[in-house]
Amino acid sequence: MGNQTLLACGMAAGPLFTIAYLLEGARRVDYKQFRHPVSSLTLGRAGWVQTVNFLFTGSLTLIFAEGLWRAGPSRWGALLIGVWAVGLLGAGSCRTDPVSGYPIGTPDQLQRPTRTGALHDLFSLIGFLALAAACFVFALSNSPGWALYSIASGVLFATTMALASAAFSQHQRWVDLGGLIQRVSLTIGWTWQMLLAVRILHT
Repeated sequence: MGNQTLLACGMAAGPLFTIAYLLEGARRVDYKQFRHPVSSLTLGRAGWVQTVNFLFTGSLTLIFAEGLWRAGPSRWGALLIGVWAVGLLGAGSCRTDPVSGYPIGTPDQLQRPTRTGALHDLFSLIGFLALAAACFVFALSNSPGWALYSIASGVLFATTMALASAAFSQHQRWVDLGGLIQRVSLTIGWTWQMLLAVRILHT
């Protein structure tokens, strides 16, 4: 597989992930996109759709990491993108626990997380931290504009993910906006990855 194809996978992953979870969330009757996390779409009879979404886009991102490694702008950055990909794959392999009252009839927060739920959260956290760190690593560039954008993306991604985590932990100020905040955060992260791929392809 040519390196341009590997890098193109990094451009495609974010838009595909976003389109899939927006469409799936829109058709769920009791699912509130402003309140509930993307991972909750793995629950229920149609949960396989979001599971496949995690696994497919995680695979695309892992392929992208290989392209970054070959292109050589930053080996550390490529490794961090690879860890982000593993986080996506792990999150898709381990189903999340119910949260914020979805699916309907479940508590806002389980008193004790299941093993798969805890693993899902761990993989997600590792992936999010790796993507935020990658933003800072790839900011080490000769382009001041790109450096500023990468740093801003890393800060905003980490901050919004922390707020989303607080919301899903039932912080009263944020709980009803947890899903929206998480979607903003994911959009920041996926957009940065897409533009990184475009940048490497053109240089």
